Amino acid sequence: MKNILILLVLVTSATFAQKTDREEWHKKINALKTAHITEALQFSSAEAEKFWPVYNVYEEKMHDLHKTKKKEIYSKLKDGIDSMNDAEANTLIDKELQLEQKELQYRKELIAELKKIISPNKIIKLKKAEEDFKKELLKRYRQRKEKEKK
Repeated sequence: MKNILILLVLVTSATFAQKTDREEWHKKINALKTAHITEALQFSSAEAEKFWPVYNVYEEKMHDLHKTKKKEIYSKLKDGIDSMNDAEANTLIDKELQLEQKELQYRKELIAELKKIISPNKIIKLKKAEEDFKKELLKRYRQRKEKEKK
């Protein structure tokens, strides 16, 4: 019984540590993304003051949407595509399309709000800055993985 209790404490501690590490990692990435976007768009103080609350709400919605995708779609794919019947596959396709539609809706809402805050040119620069940031993040991730292999 004592060994089971010790094992339970260790597993719980490890899970908490992983979650804390993920949260720290997520905070660091968000800070880097914020710096990257701020530099790319060269906000005035007034623009930044209005931009970040709107953008942060959008990011939170997108984060929640990605968690939903992971839970409702990717987890089912992990169970095995070959074991799905056509009805299950159609349900999964429909769910994916609904989530993609919601993603587009959120993006449209963001742009509508941003048009009240920044110029259309800066909205285009925002999209480019987001894409550039993703590419840079992926590049660094791959480099880190290559170093770990050596």
